Amino acid sequence: MSLSTRGLLLLDVDGPLNPYAATGFIRPSGYVPYRETPEGDWVCCRSVRWARGYSVRLHPGHGALLRALAAETGLELVWATAWEHSANRRIAPAIGLADLPVIEFPAADVERDSRGRLRWRTGGGWKWPAVCAYAAGRPLAWLDDEHQDTEFAAARSAFHRDRAGCPTLLCHVDPKRGLDRGHLDQIRNWAAGLL
Repeated sequence: MSLSTRGLLLLDVDGPLNPYAATGFIRPSGYVPYRETPEGDWVCCRSVRWARGYSVRLHPGHGALLRALAAETGLELVWATAWEHSANRRIAPAIGLADLPVIEFPAADVERDSRGRLRWRTGGGWKWPAVCAYAAGRPLAWLDDEHQDTEFAAARSAFHRDRAGCPTLLCHVDPKRGLDRGHLDQIRNWAAGLL
């Protein structure tokens, strides 16, 4: 197996890259505020105060760290987020990534809330079935904050059953803290075992 095809590094946005659960004085430093308005505009910094819409905080240094990790480990960066293709338009430029492949989730698993944001439909499979199909047996490391969600326990069990024997690292990221070097080290150490 060549280094360029060693496996996948899946990225969620909300939680790992946008520590949405951080509040008040415990927000991690270095993050820049952005807001996607109902009209589809993407505003940042001071303009966020006057805009309505969905707010995120992104760290401009994350892209370089993720690119370096991908180059070192041979893992291909792939979006695994409800943002789907919007991650390439909004998130990637804000953190310094080029366009990445996107795992698309079936309409049966997502719906829009009252604010127009995508959310996971109750009774759906969350990301589990789509990620399993996309990975197609390739090794994968997956940064997300919802791997332990009990609502989708059956889909998670099916994922593990279908990936039996496939190297898999589910790297949990606390949505209050976001991605940090400890997560990157965990993936680096796991990927070293793929050699």
